[in-house]
Amino acid sequence: MAARRGFYAGPAAQASDGWRAKLSRMEVAVVGAGIVGCAIASALARRGRDVVVLERAARVGTGITSRNSGVIHSGLYYPPGSLKAETCVRGQALLYAWASTHGVAHACTGKLVVARDELEVAALAELHANAAASGAGGLAWLDAAELARRAPSLPPMRAALWCERTGIIDAMALTASLRADAERHGASFVLQAELLAVNATATGFRVETTRGELEAGSLVNAAGLESDRVAALMGLVDPAKIYPCRGDYFRLHAPGRYQHLVYPVRRRDAAGLGVHLTLELDGGVRLGPDAEYVASRDDFGPAEHKHADFLAAAQALLGPIAPLLLRYDGCGIRPKLRAPDEREERDFMLCEGPPGCVHLIGVESPGLTAALALAERVVGLL
Repeated sequence: MAARRGFYAGPAAQASDGWRAKLSRMEVAVVGAGIVGCAIASALARRGRDVVVLERAARVGTGITSRNSGVIHSGLYYPPGSLKAETCVRGQALLYAWASTHGVAHACTGKLVVARDELEVAALAELHANAAASGAGGLAWLDAAELARRAPSLPPMRAALWCERTGIIDAMALTASLRADAERHGASFVLQAELLAVNATATGFRVETTRGELEAGSLVNAAGLESDRVAALMGLVDPAKIYPCRGDYFRLHAPGRYQHLVYPVRRRDAAGLGVHLTLELDGGVRLGPDAEYVASRDDFGPAEHKHADFLAAAQALLGPIAPLLLRYDGCGIRPKLRAPDEREERDFMLCEGPPGCVHLIGVESPGLTAALALAERVVGLL
């Protein structure tokens, strides 16, 4: 491919000659403008680093971020000391503070993890112990009577774990606020710039994209579903493989009926948390996501055929529901590092290689909650 100097002015952004000159040499290039990439750009720019963010789509946040359920997690499920556990707990505190100071719509709704029989009560006790060991705050054990008083719309349960600090947030507004903050501190965003090649130079890297070339001293891979492929382009030896895992959602017509998120106890070895109830800031109610490994990373077609399975899961969790109150509402795809035949979840991968490159691979849930804490760690590595 012939070398191109600077970036041409495409439909996403009309560039002046001065802007091209600025982008010809940057300290750090971040690949990916989802929630994690924008958080990293903001954190680096606030520290005075010259940052450019390269995004292959025409807008920021249109990948995994746009299909996120928007839950602010508390850190219940992850092994103590793992990157997921530490960045989720730290990220939750940072996220609430950011949303409050930057006007991002959010709500601290609380969450109930419910146990329906004695086996689930034992599993819930294990979850409670793990969450406490991981540093999750605002936890309380509820017996059947306490749960009935707190959530009278739920059917009788044996027990529940109350997670006071779990909440919801507008994921796209959060991403936009981080982009705006990064730009206020001097960062540049180049859209419709798909990464094509990376070559090491004496002073860093020459980066070739569909919008031209630039040089950067360091590279950060925050490419979500494509993070393993981007890692290979950057020269990481034996990058971990992403296994796309689809999650579908159904919308439940139940205005005003639920005030908290409601989750079942996670089934041992399951690829997801089980079909659960999440709330939206406008009062909407959704069920899901489920977990289904798929061959394609862009398999976003409708799945109305799952209606019966979702209805059964919803009725087991919430009691009787008329079938017509449940309708299909889209899907997302997780970038899992756990292979379909593995029994245990994998941690986020935050690694370096070759020198000057930092990679975030397999950042699925709780990636939105952990984003600001992951950005802190990337800044520390750079």
